Amino acid sequence: MKKPVSSSSRFQTFDLLATLVAVVHSDGAVLFANAALEDALGTSRRLIVGTDFGASFTEPQVLNNALSGVKSNDFAALRYDAWLKRPNRDLLPVHVIVTQTDHLDEIVVELLPLEQQARQEREERLLDQAQANKELIRNLAHEIKNPLGGIRGAAQLLEMEIDSQLTEYTRVIIHEADRLQTLVDRLLAPHRRPHVVGDVNIHEVCERVRSLILAEFPRGLRVARDYDTSIPEFRGDREQLIQAVLNIAHNACHALAERMAAGDAQLTFRTRIARQITFGKQRYKLALELHVIDNGPGVPDSIRDRIFYPLVSGREGGSGLGLTLAQTFVQQHHGLIECDSEPGRTDFKILIPLP
Repeated sequence: MKKPVSSSSRFQTFDLLATLVAVVHSDGAVLFANAALEDALGTSRRLIVGTDFGASFTEPQVLNNALSGVKSNDFAALRYDAWLKRPNRDLLPVHVIVTQTDHLDEIVVELLPLEQQARQEREERLLDQAQANKELIRNLAHEIKNPLGGIRGAAQLLEMEIDSQLTEYTRVIIHEADRLQTLVDRLLAPHRRPHVVGDVNIHEVCERVRSLILAEFPRGLRVARDYDTSIPEFRGDREQLIQAVLNIAHNACHALAERMAAGDAQLTFRTRIARQITFGKQRYKLALELHVIDNGPGVPDSIRDRIFYPLVSGREGGSGLGLTLAQTFVQQHHGLIECDSEPGRTDFKILIPLP
């Protein structure tokens, strides 16, 4: 094995990437390992540099064959799935990308954890979903709101002309037009209301929501706290965040109806700090993780992929706007909401960047 050369300053930009990156010699010796790879392996780059990178995989020969193919110009890049070995830790499933560089004896090996890849795809779907929501709202405002005003006005004029015994019918028309108007206004609310920014203590937000939930559901429900009190204040719209968390908690409480009747319903607010995390296609040194966890039946499979779409509800009589508005409010804080659900445990996780 050739003695590896010291890492050049031109490799340091790889430290800015969230993916795991190694620059290796064509014989497999590691020339450079970025910070993300250090974290994943739990080993300093000083100990990684100079080792045979193929030995870090359960099937080292696959990587060696890929390096040989790149060196002989059989291909410019190769992709495959593999298992990365980590000292004293579980194997990590990764998607491996082996790429040529301008230097014949230097090859870039990029490792994308399959869990992270799935997460990125999920986040992209959420972003696409948010954009679709905005388009839907614009269409609703144009296609529904204006005709509703005409329908209501016509019903009022008709009410003045017809026999009093028939006015109950015009009142139904007016009432239903007002109900639809309220629905449209709720959809448009987060886009109309100004973003009022101030210092936010996330635990004050949680405590406010907790008091509201316990006032509405006083029996059969335990609301637990699991707070990391070291989380700093951050700049945000306190009222929007209260509404977002309240919408999530309110949905959870409706799903817990049977457990409340049995007296063993539980809702948990858990706060944590996430470090060196990537979401929304950006990497952050610190982020708030706020979990709203319930022990209910879980999100129905039929709507699991659509729960943040407007007018999608898992319960009879639900408006299907609560989670849509919650996602909108959190996205206005450059964050997002994720959901992990199975029978007996549903976890809505709010992620917001911290300074």
